[in-house]
Amino acid sequence: MIKDNVVSVDDFVGSTPSGQSCVKVLTLQHFSCGSRKPSMQGLPLVAAESDKVPGLYVTKRADSPTAPPLRESVPPLVIGTIRMGFGHHRIAYAASSWGLNASKDRKTYFHDFLNIDSPEATLIEDTDKLYSKGSRWASELGGIAESAWGGLTKSGDEDSLRLTYQMAEHLRPVIAGLDKRSVIVASHSLVASAAVAAGFKNVINLVIDNHAQWFVVVPGALNLVQGPTNYHDFLRMGVPADQLACAGHWCPRDLVESIPETCAARIRRAANPDKPVRLLIPVGGAGAQRKFVTKLIVALAPLVKKGKVQLFLNAGDHAHMKAAFIETLAACKLDYGNVTDMDGVMKFRDNLLKGDDAEPSKPITLFGFEDYFTAVATSDLLIRVSDVLVCKPAEMAFYPVPKLMVRRVGDHEAYSALRTSELGDGTLECRTIDMALKYIHLFGKPELLTSMNKAILQLNTIGIYDGCKNAIQMALDMAATVE
Repeated sequence: MIKDNVVSVDDFVGSTPSGQSCVKVLTLQHFSCGSRKPSMQGLPLVAAESDKVPGLYVTKRADSPTAPPLRESVPPLVIGTIRMGFGHHRIAYAASSWGLNASKDRKTYFHDFLNIDSPEATLIEDTDKLYSKGSRWASELGGIAESAWGGLTKSGDEDSLRLTYQMAEHLRPVIAGLDKRSVIVASHSLVASAAVAAGFKNVINLVIDNHAQWFVVVPGALNLVQGPTNYHDFLRMGVPADQLACAGHWCPRDLVESIPETCAARIRRAANPDKPVRLLIPVGGAGAQRKFVTKLIVALAPLVKKGKVQLFLNAGDHAHMKAAFIETLAACKLDYGNVTDMDGVMKFRDNLLKGDDAEPSKPITLFGFEDYFTAVATSDLLIRVSDVLVCKPAEMAFYPVPKLMVRRVGDHEAYSALRTSELGDGTLECRTIDMALKYIHLFGKPELLTSMNKAILQLNTIGIYDGCKNAIQMALDMAATVE
């Protein structure tokens, strides 16, 4: 199974698998991929400018199997991702925001494996469905189910990397059609692994979370982490120092560059006792957390009716979450506005950016969409007009906004809550409604919100939120060496 692999996972992790490990990996590999054989043949690709992000080029499979190779006079900067949940896509768009116009003659490609119509994309989708279902069940059932799922999500040993890389060998056709001179900046370890397996020499892997696990790093790539804990732990685990660096948090350009004015506006709102606290509550890509979030809305209803709290609820593209929100709001007799497209999102945000006196027309605004891009982008767009982001400790735990960290979906996320709490721009994880309410009452006074915003301002001066900016610069430096 591994004799034709481009890299040796065993050499990377510094050990050979036991007999039991071999049986486990072979069994899980067969469960994932069946009897299919990996192919080195790249699929024909085309790139067209995005209708969502001006200047960004989105790849897809060419209509004709005999289409000419996708080549540019200057090799593009490729942001690779997989649309699994919202997190990996969100990080990819954050990286893209720094890649656009970073080099005058170089295009930026957005290469989503699931946008390439192929058996390989179907293989990924089937895997993602199992993960999403597990996340929802764990969140809804709690107890033993949540404990078992939590343990599974933080037990990424050497065998997990062996399995991840072996699956990546099957995904080579999805990326092999790109120019091998390109630098690949990947927001998912499967993308980075597939790029290495397909023969790309300049691959950057944006490592997720704040908990070191083998399957999130990639042999043969430059693995960039968001903070010192992961950096230290990966060195201790044996990741080669020349394949590892600490870059900073994965944050979009607009949020980083607007930190001074956004924090100043939040501090002014916090000092005004007549201003309600604006809570942005998004739902993750797996659509979990329904029970916790709806209970939180019920608990917040009295504060909303008193004018102490405003809610921005982003159901994303999850119809079941939008329905749950509507049912809960009706039961609580809460009035709300409804936004269903990107034009509405932009008008809503731009109105609130007009000045300190601007307010939404309703105390609650429900955002729900049919398309995936708007579902992901809306939370990023609304952060600038929100006082507090209320979310599980996943990818947005690293964002430059005061954060109320609520109940995690996987145990690996707990360490991201510790990161934001220690930095001072967010809370510890609130696993109960009562604990979350205590923090929300504190946010109604000036001290905590002011402290968090001052922490963000200070962290920004030392580049904590510059992870994507630094990753793109490293990618451009790599590109310069092959031209």
